[in-house]
Amino acid sequence: MTNKEWFKEAKFGMMIHWGLYSLLAGEYNGQRYDYDDELVNGWDPVGEWIMPRYEIPISEYEKLAQAFNPVFFDADEWVALAKEAGMKYIVITSKHHEGFALFKSEADPFNVVDATPFKRDIIKELADACKRADMKFGLYYSQELDWHEEHGGGYNITEKDLKGCRWSNHWDFPEGEKDYSICFEKKIKPQVKEILTKYGDLCLIWFDTPGVITPEQSMELYDMVKKYQPNALVNSRIGNGVGDYFSCGDNEIPDDYMTTLYESACTLNDTWGYKSFDNNWKSAERVFEIKEHLNERGINYLLNIGPDGLGRIPAPTIKIFKKLGALLKEKEGK
Repeated sequence: MTNKEWFKEAKFGMMIHWGLYSLLAGEYNGQRYDYDDELVNGWDPVGEWIMPRYEIPISEYEKLAQAFNPVFFDADEWVALAKEAGMKYIVITSKHHEGFALFKSEADPFNVVDATPFKRDIIKELADACKRADMKFGLYYSQELDWHEEHGGGYNITEKDLKGCRWSNHWDFPEGEKDYSICFEKKIKPQVKEILTKYGDLCLIWFDTPGVITPEQSMELYDMVKKYQPNALVNSRIGNGVGDYFSCGDNEIPDDYMTTLYESACTLNDTWGYKSFDNNWKSAERVFEIKEHLNERGINYLLNIGPDGLGRIPAPTIKIFKKLGALLKEKEGK
């Protein structure tokens, strides 16, 4: 079976947004921003987007790494929960827009092994757990937005968007002299090579927010994936029309029937990253309905979870996933 055939049959996967933002849990210096009815594409971005929302200086944000010690993280438990819910693959944020890597990186010391008291390679542990459980494993990597880097992209968006923030780190690094190619050569390419060569077979690489990335840079990353992981699929958010399958917009539930490979990444509540006061959870029945709707139209359903800063999956998530697994088994038994 080819990886494209596998992807089409998989239908259902788990996405994990986890990083230093999980420690803040939606609050900074007593500020709590709740969108209520002003959701952006069905989600509230003040979770993983808290750094630009409050323009947190890098010098302050780096202190979160010193506090990041998720002692309750258990990769086997996470994989077991995904399997119980009927999921066929897992995709985790190896590096989100904050610039912090959940893996040991020689390219940048701002990573979980070198910058935190935890000092464990989370990506390796999860990759190993997936292998033990015969679960397909893929990696998310933010290839353009990087708020920890002076030339980290996003500077093509110069006005505040619906999230209430601009996309680049303009508070530490004033606009005007930014050149994404510097970041691309210094950090992005080396780290992409690292994730492609250190963690065994990957089913896919999930890129995001292409922004200012050029067609040549998109193609260079695509070729790198195919060189080191020839069977891994690449999503369309690599940018510039490159990729093996199409990523829908966040929380998009299309009604059209697709004949090519499609995937829709969706939140379980209103936030991708952990937010302690986001309790707007979808029911297991609603998740089941969305899965059926998407799968009937040839679209994979990538359902997100946001563990907290200690490595715990929120109790409502666990409850929903277990009930969802029971609903799927009930359907299969009919």
